Amino acid sequence: MSSPVISAREGEVLALLGEHLSNAEISARLVISVRTVESHVSSLLRKLQLPDRRALARHAAEFSRAGRSRPAPALPAPLTAFIGRVRERGELADAVKAHRQVTVVGPGGVGKTRLALAVAADVAGDFADGVWFVDLVPVTEPGRVGAAVAAAVGVGEQPGRDIDDAVLAALADRRALLVLDNCEHVRDGVAPFLERLLAACPRLRVLVTSRARLMVPFERAFPLPPLSRDGGDESEAVALFMDRATAVGSPPGPAVSEGVVAICERLGGMALAIELAAARWATLGLDGLMTGLADQLRILTGGPRADDRHRSVRTVLDWSHDLLEPRDQALLRRVSVFVAPFTPDAAAAVAGFAPLDPAAVVDGLGRLAEQSLLAVTPSETGTRYHALETVRQYGTERLTDVGELTDVRSRHLGWCLASAAALMGAGGADWRVRFDAVAEDMRAALTWAADQPEQRADAHRLALSMAELAFARNLLGEAQQRFEQAARLADAAAGAEALRHAAAVAGCRSLDGDSYRLHRAAAEAARRAGDPAGAGRDLAAAATVAYRFSSSFARTPRVDEVTAMLAEARKLCGDDPAAEAAVALAEAAVEADAFGAVQGDPDNTAQETVARAEQAVELARRAGDPVAESAALDALSGAQSWAGDPFAAAAAARRRIDILVSAPSTPAGTHERMDALAMAAGTAVGVGELQQARRWGRRLADHPLLAEAGHHATSWLLVADAFTGDVDEMLTVSMRFLDAWEQSGRLRSRSLGPAAASVAMIHGLRGDHDARADWLAIVDEAGPAADHRLGYGAVFDTMVLLHHGDAKAALERVAPEPDQVWKWVCWVWLHWYVALRAEAAVLTGHPDARGRIDAARAVLAGNPVASAQVDRAEALLDGDLPRLLAAAKEFDAAGCRYQSARTLLLAGGEHAAAGAAALADLGLAPMAVRQPRP
Repeated sequence: MSSPVISAREGEVLALLGEHLSNAEISARLVISVRTVESHVSSLLRKLQLPDRRALARHAAEFSRAGRSRPAPALPAPLTAFIGRVRERGELADAVKAHRQVTVVGPGGVGKTRLALAVAADVAGDFADGVWFVDLVPVTEPGRVGAAVAAAVGVGEQPGRDIDDAVLAALADRRALLVLDNCEHVRDGVAPFLERLLAACPRLRVLVTSRARLMVPFERAFPLPPLSRDGGDESEAVALFMDRATAVGSPPGPAVSEGVVAICERLGGMALAIELAAARWATLGLDGLMTGLADQLRILTGGPRADDRHRSVRTVLDWSHDLLEPRDQALLRRVSVFVAPFTPDAAAAVAGFAPLDPAAVVDGLGRLAEQSLLAVTPSETGTRYHALETVRQYGTERLTDVGELTDVRSRHLGWCLASAAALMGAGGADWRVRFDAVAEDMRAALTWAADQPEQRADAHRLALSMAELAFARNLLGEAQQRFEQAARLADAAAGAEALRHAAAVAGCRSLDGDSYRLHRAAAEAARRAGDPAGAGRDLAAAATVAYRFSSSFARTPRVDEVTAMLAEARKLCGDDPAAEAAVALAEAAVEADAFGAVQGDPDNTAQETVARAEQAVELARRAGDPVAESAALDALSGAQSWAGDPFAAAAAARRRIDILVSAPSTPAGTHERMDALAMAAGTAVGVGELQQARRWGRRLADHPLLAEAGHHATSWLLVADAFTGDVDEMLTVSMRFLDAWEQSGRLRSRSLGPAAASVAMIHGLRGDHDARADWLAIVDEAGPAADHRLGYGAVFDTMVLLHHGDAKAALERVAPEPDQVWKWVCWVWLHWYVALRAEAAVLTGHPDARGRIDAARAVLAGNPVASAQVDRAEALLDGDLPRLLAAAKEFDAAGCRYQSARTLLLAGGEHAAAGAAALADLGLAPMAVRQPRP
């Protein structure tokens, strides 16, 4: 297992943890923010797989004794010694140190990869953040270069962000070396990707190997010549031959050294050719090799690819090929269609036709492996074989020469379809391993089939299967891409369905602009297919997305654009139940503003909104679509909150989870489940069901599709923890939120602001005002300003102000009457807002304190936490100590430890010490106690 990569700054933080410094002390010592220190501590815990800060301190001592080492290079470990290249090795190392991007250029088989690996290991000590190696051989599409780099460096997909952008963000400040191997077949993808990468990552260096230059201005080319034959039997070429020949049998003796020199000269010093020849030394000997070279070598002629650099490699491969029996020649060329390591069964399915049968295929694989034309690759799913890229390309040419290319690729496509079918609906602990083992071959088969008119139907089937499999594998970006590709390959009706799935996947990724675009594209496809009801349903869905998820759009759809779509949807839906339900939901969203959209009317009538949403729920229920019913219930939950009924809003949100139990595991169903968990958690916070909110919040945080999207996954868990006072848990989770939000490109969404504000509140209660300021800056970026200023911000700010004894400022923060800011407080925040207004009024001696208490009770009856807050306020107003202590017990019963401790402090006397101890145990600052003013 490789050592974790610890950056220079993380090493400094680790050393200071070993001195048992606090985060604030480390912050002062390193002149960085406390938040940044917390981020580094969280990262160290994750990388070193340690349970807590004490374990980090112990590890720091060991780290110090051992001396801080450079990160171990993440490089493949060659199984054979690196021979020769002394001059080139030194020159290339110097070039890598001096230039941002260096391309080792040379023909296939000259030894580019081995030299790059050797040099990368040599210079690894100059790169504090490590070395990564990316083999691009399996990549068949230029657009997936960034995904291959992401997989190598451990960057996952991020909702709302392209995978290339995620890589740029992850490597932005890294002093590291990236080795991209075998780039020639995807140069069109490598060049623009590197241009963006190097511009965004000023400390990164890139070493590329390719048969041809990238032809970009920032490239430093390093032509790699064949191995030197100077010096006769002391040359680098002969040294390589002798080493490899010794590994497979008796080492060549001095008597044959002259013949070995001649062989190396005839092979042009090409490393691959020399190794292939040496591999046969034990069975053919000098005479056999010399005979083979004399009779079999020839120079290929033809198009521009037959240049001097390629001729040596192709000569060796021709010679190797012609020494094979005809059946093994057939097998070699046929298995060249496999991109990734393949099993004997897979080879039999693709290559097992005349003159071969399946048994001959299995036998022949062993012979090809013995002759170094195939590599044997052990795997979790059994023995696999893999051809070098040069051998694969040579085999493809041979397929073309004998007229088998279309037939074999078609059989390979059929095998991929069968493999996809076997994976569909399957499970088991090894499902991911089995998918990963065949995924690159499916991608390659799809790339070929998509360009063959006669294979269009099979290409569509494979694209659709790959989309569903990629979704199950949590590769959401590829799932969306494949659904869109399937739509292009399908007829209009099937295309519309594929586009609907693509839209749902985009929703799971929080790419709501894409979801909107794809629903509109689905409507157009349905129109072409003669399905007006389907087109109406899709247009209505697009209109709903525009208002339901309005805060996360990069460009908010215009009101007139959306209303025109809705009008068109009404015309098209006819009496189709599903379309009618979709239109009713769109009307509730657009015309009644059930979701409180950015572009919505702040003065909409709440009761009318409830009625519209209820109609949408009923129509969806009649249509028998649990996903549509859940979406309509989301509208109803929002409408009921606008009507000032948080309990009804929470009940509607809970119903969604129950209804979705029967929903299929489609992208749309999954997207709806994710949203339902978030809304159930949020509305539970709104009515004081904090433990239930934490349970739903935890389910959302643990959702596999959100593994790399911690900002969405943890948003409501953070809010619930803030109210309960679970400080340690919250601070840990907040680092996941922050890391994911930054990696997403600082995504803006209405659901993210409250999470950031809740973390800011906890830092305020801890007395860490710098960290609070940092998180308030995040709030400003993460969500709409009015939401914070008038809604949740008023709640969280007031709690901090009251904690520090500034009741007057707290009263001013919640000065507006609830009906003046109803759109911002009526959803989750209404109960908290009115309870805090009552408490602030009591603590400042406000003349209407009693009236505010009575008004609050009329609103929040049934909320255990907010009711306890009002009970506490009234007890303070009346000087009723027993009732004050009873309120503390109410907080304990609701799992709200912070408010319980606060109540004991407000009770004073002997209870204050217990309250102070409880606050300290939570990790919060001492509270400034101010008695109510008369």
